[in-house]
Amino acid sequence: MDVIEIIRVSRDSLMGNRVRSFLTMLGVVIGVASVIMLVSIGEGARAYIGRELGNLGTNILIVVPGKTSAKGGFHPPAATTVRKLVYDDALIIKKRSRHIHDAVPLILGTSKIKYLNQSRDNSVVGITETYFEIRNLSVESGRFISASDVDSRRKVCVLGRTVKKDLFGDKNALGALVAIGDGKYRVIGVMEKKGVTLGIDFDDIVFIPTTAAQELFDTDSLFNITIKVRSATEIDAAKEDIRQILMKRHAGREDFTIMSQDEMVAVMGKILNIMTAVLAGIAAISLLVGGIGIMNIMLVSVRERTREIGIRKALGAKNRDILLQFLIESVTLSLIGGTGGILFAGLLSFIIPYFVEFLPTHLAMWSIIVAFLFSAAVGIFFGVYPARKVSLYDPIKALRYE
Repeated sequence: MDVIEIIRVSRDSLMGNRVRSFLTMLGVVIGVASVIMLVSIGEGARAYIGRELGNLGTNILIVVPGKTSAKGGFHPPAATTVRKLVYDDALIIKKRSRHIHDAVPLILGTSKIKYLNQSRDNSVVGITETYFEIRNLSVESGRFISASDVDSRRKVCVLGRTVKKDLFGDKNALGALVAIGDGKYRVIGVMEKKGVTLGIDFDDIVFIPTTAAQELFDTDSLFNITIKVRSATEIDAAKEDIRQILMKRHAGREDFTIMSQDEMVAVMGKILNIMTAVLAGIAAISLLVGGIGIMNIMLVSVRERTREIGIRKALGAKNRDILLQFLIESVTLSLIGGTGGILFAGLLSFIIPYFVEFLPTHLAMWSIIVAFLFSAAVGIFFGVYPARKVSLYDPIKALRYE
């Protein structure tokens, strides 16, 4: 009995029980699609994070107060051992490091902002003139905060689009005086629409000079120092420069943390990898269930076709021919199911971002290959037992089977 004849017989058997074959394949379709989709969501999230960080500028370092332990997450030291970051720290970093393009001392707080009878609580960020360039931010009208605004502690502000709309509606905001806390600030610019990036809504922020923020919040402590490095190749050298400069100012203590965008992406990537692996593992269970379904159906098929097997063996079919026939049937079910799962996952990956904007997807080729090979392995693994069982049937007993 040649292989082509065996394949034809296997095909006829599957086509003769179309509904049963379809339901068996459906378990494999769902399992393969689930694994691929969960991996594609994880890969999409990783690409999204990298893209969003890139949109906020490249070659960026962030210096924050407090030392992050190499293991076990953040362990802020006791208050007596931490020296806060101050405005002069940023100025000295910019002055002394030859790898630095600029260093922005940043203060973050919340205050009530009011114009006429409209008011709202708002995030207020104190920055210097180069922050907008570093973070790839643009104004729609007016201008940015300037160096003279910072040096003279001028009470001026740049409004995010949402803030401007809530306070002024369609009216022109430029030149208007708004109350922020206890002070009056003149609006000098309105930001272009930026939207939400990594959970930060740049349209809902009010920017003021760092020096004005020190007075507004009555503090000289910085939230962080945002640093632009001259080039990607100088990031490690810049980090070492910053570390040495700040340790000299902090009495030899490294009570601060320097983070790069790559490190942020790596940390988030580790979290995403764990989540993706766990979810993909759970989804893979459905593939195993589909494989058990294949074995169950093949065992039923064996029982139903016992007399047929006896006749075939009586006519000269060898054990390996019967084994191969049933193995081809189980592998066919799993491979067609795997292909259907891949196509279904591809369709979902294409459609989901159009309906769920916050759920990015990226169809990874490796996940498709692994899922397809896994589905083939499931067909072989769960098809071997029924196929071997039927191949060992005694033809005389098989012919007597009712």
